[in-house]
Amino acid sequence: MKIRITRKDLFTGLQQVHGVVEKRNTMPILSHVLISAEAPIMTDADNEHTHTPQTISLFATDLEIGIRDHYPAAVITPGKVTVPANKFFEIVRKLPDGMIDIEQLDNHWISIESGNSYFKMAGLSPEEFPALAISEGDITITVDTILLSKMIRKTLFAIGENDSRYILNGILLQIQKITDVKSQLRFVATDGHRLALTDGVIKRTTEKLLEEQVTVPKKAILEIKRILADIKSDESKEEPTITFGKGLLTFKYKTTILTSRLMNGNYPNYQQVIPTHNDKHIIVNKFALTGGLERVSILSQEKADTIKMSVEKGQIVLSSQNPELGEAREVIDTSFAGEPFETLFSARYLMDLLSVLDEEHVTFEFKEATSSCLIREDAGKFLSIIMPLKE
Repeated sequence: MKIRITRKDLFTGLQQVHGVVEKRNTMPILSHVLISAEAPIMTDADNEHTHTPQTISLFATDLEIGIRDHYPAAVITPGKVTVPANKFFEIVRKLPDGMIDIEQLDNHWISIESGNSYFKMAGLSPEEFPALAISEGDITITVDTILLSKMIRKTLFAIGENDSRYILNGILLQIQKITDVKSQLRFVATDGHRLALTDGVIKRTTEKLLEEQVTVPKKAILEIKRILADIKSDESKEEPTITFGKGLLTFKYKTTILTSRLMNGNYPNYQQVIPTHNDKHIIVNKFALTGGLERVSILSQEKADTIKMSVEKGQIVLSSQNPELGEAREVIDTSFAGEPFETLFSARYLMDLLSVLDEEHVTFEFKEATSSCLIREDAGKFLSIIMPLKE
């Protein structure tokens, strides 16, 4: 294999696939990235020979998640090579802008040349590299790009972080029928202390409107978020598709394909923890509350990150106390006019939630001081629950 590619395109490609490379090195081949260069296809249009645009593909996997994408390059000699992903990424990152020549040598070695720089690296046999598994499932859906990015942002913060309850380390994706001709996609995330739920309408589906639910690992959701990170509103014509089937999810957007194994196990019944009959409503400015939490939490006890929220007529009093450091207190205006009450929350959990809200004012709903707090937004399409802390 011999190719020539711009440093910009190669670096973009490596950034795309680098995140899924196996870090634990359980199998040496999984620490590599597979570079594939196919010979250009000649077509005959109106008796004129033309070539398809030349591209290479980059593919990385940890056997749970895989990402492959294509990038423009001059293919001088077709073929496949593998190269250690981390070192290759560092080399390309340090190179100046310009052209990079990559050539396959004997015994799976490759050479990398750019300007006055030359590198020679040992690869492994490309035949050892796992194949990209693509689900051919029962359901393929199309979701608006901006909406999907928003749904991920609204729920990602509540996923468990290496939780011993394995299933909580992922996001629940549910397809729900709204009418005979319309379905919605629901994302649910919880770590047992907080929950986030958001709904979005599905634009198209290739199958009948079925109800389905799967749990997707956090790592896969993070990679999809990164793929969609640079989306602008004028690019909304490019719509991703998601296919579920046989324990596998396949996400396609433009030329990018991401596959992920689905998580086994039953997701908790989140419906039963959504509080009802919440008659205490507290409306507060999101920015004022965020600023207050940031300041008061400076003197909170670091492990618990606990702040007291004292709700009184027309105001919320935030306070924290640390025997070794001191105490802090801040008053924030609110429209509350009911009976005063006090509750304890994690400042970090509250700030995580506030950071994903789009509206300027937020309404906290309580049934009683010791019950879960419910927050809604976007006409109920988003809701979040935060559990109070105990004394």
